[in-house]
Formats: sequence, structure tokens, C-alpha cells
Amino acid sequence: MGNWRVCFITGASSGLGMGLAIRLAKDGYAVGLAARRESKLEEVAGRVREQGGTAAIYPCDVSQRDQVTEAVRRCEEELGPVELLVANAGVSVNTRVEAFDAGEVERVIRINLLGAVYATDAVLAGMLERGRGQIVAVSSIAGFAGLPMSAAYSASKGGMTNFFESLRIDLRGTGVDVTVIMPGFVKTPMTSHNRHRMPFLMDLGPAVELMVRAIRKRKKSLAYPWPMAAVAWTARLLPRPAYDWLASRVDRGKTPEAGGPPGDVPGTLPDSRGYRR
Repeated sequence: MGNWRVCFITGASSGLGMGLAIRLAKDGYAVGLAARRESKLEEVAGRVREQGGTAAIYPCDVSQRDQVTEAVRRCEEELGPVELLVANAGVSVNTRVEAFDAGEVERVIRINLLGAVYATDAVLAGMLERGRGQIVAVSSIAGFAGLPMSAAYSASKGGMTNFFESLRIDLRGTGVDVTVIMPGFVKTPMTSHNRHRMPFLMDLGPAVELMVRAIRKRKKSLAYPWPMAAVAWTARLLPRPAYDWLASRVDRGKTPEAGGPPGDVPGTLPDSRGYRR
């Protein structure tokens, strides 16, 4: 083991996870990279090593608790104790009332919410024992309120935000901090498949820099970009009939095949292989 800090990132094979891995490695972290796509993880690890950083890959399915636990165990054995967890893995799927599928909803929640819980479970005891650590939960502005055709995704991200906000309160005074990050639309290969309008779309680089700054400052939360965050906060204050009318109007340009809510996520999850990050 080297003389470095260790960061474990789920959903590290592309998008925000990839960007964070490369950027945090520049800050001196040895990065443990977790996702299902081993070949993509190898590519990210290669980019980290090219800039002189340290990276190791741990292919796993975050919806499977035993796989996440084993991935973290191997990371700590090879790189050292995890001081920073970035729970970033996530997927999206359009939830259509005319073709409702509870199994599809369950898969989204298992990956987006429970995947983050499983990763937290794997690192938390060690952080508490050492009296230091940071957990970063990458949620979404889509968790602020229910969005059209996004019931599964909005529920998973709303649950994620509330879970980690509660955990942050419970961890006060322990030396373990929690940062909840709620991105809007971020320009990645995944959101490039969206065919609906994506207001305040951000490039990946500036989005990653905002997140790294929040991590460094150990901020309690970050929602970005600020114009979209302001819209989302305002929407929460609207009377529900007004919100329902407005949300349904905004959604009129979306096709059934288009990816939906804010965040760095693929547009569809046809089966368990749809997990991309």
C-alpha cells in the first residue's frame, strides 16, 4: 500500500464517475473503480495511470450486496482504507402507465438507492472506527419532486437524498461527513441519447469541478446548475395542481424512447443488463 488517500467510486466506467475518478486522482487519491463493464473500467484506470495516478478496478453489480461488499474488501486490501466513498452508480427508465412494470421499478431502486446503501454499509464501520471519512451520494435534481414518466427514477433519487441527509445528521460529531450532490442535466455519452430538451445542460468538465470543490469543502449538499436548482426548489413550493399542470406541459416534447430525468444516466433499462455506470 502506498502513502495515499483512497477513494472508492461506484458507476466509475463513464460520465460523472469517470470524470470524478480522473479528477480525484489528480488530487492525490488512489481510486478504486467499480461498475459492471470491466473493459470500460480498464479504460478509465488507464487514463488515471497515464497522468501518474493509482487506480484499481473492481467489476461488480451494485444491486447485489455481496458483490459490493467484496469489491470494497478487495479495494481496502489492495489500496488501503477507504476515506472517500462516491456512490454514483445509477440508471434511468421511463415509467409508462400503459406498460407499468413493478419489476422495472424495483431494478431502478435496487441500483440507484440500495446500491448506494450497500456501498455505505461496506465502508461505514471502518470510517467510524478511524474517526474520519466522507461519503458522497450522487443523487439528482429529479429527486426534488415527481417528474412525468420518471416515477421510478424520481423515487429512487428522492429516497437517496433523504436517506443520506438523515445519515448526515446521525453522523454529526463522528468525523464522518456526508455530502449529497444533486446534478441537473450533464453532457455525457448517455444523455446524448435523450431526444427531449435538457434545460441548463452542463459540460462534463465544469460539472466535475463543481463536485470536486464540494467534496474538498466537505459541503453538506450541492445542487447544480443553480438556475435549474432554483427552478426545482420553486416547483416544490407550487400548489400541487399548478405543479401537475406545469410538469405535464413541459413533458409534451418527450418521446417514449427518450431518456428522461436530470442526471448522468442512460435513457432506458430494458433488463438487468441496462445497468451502464
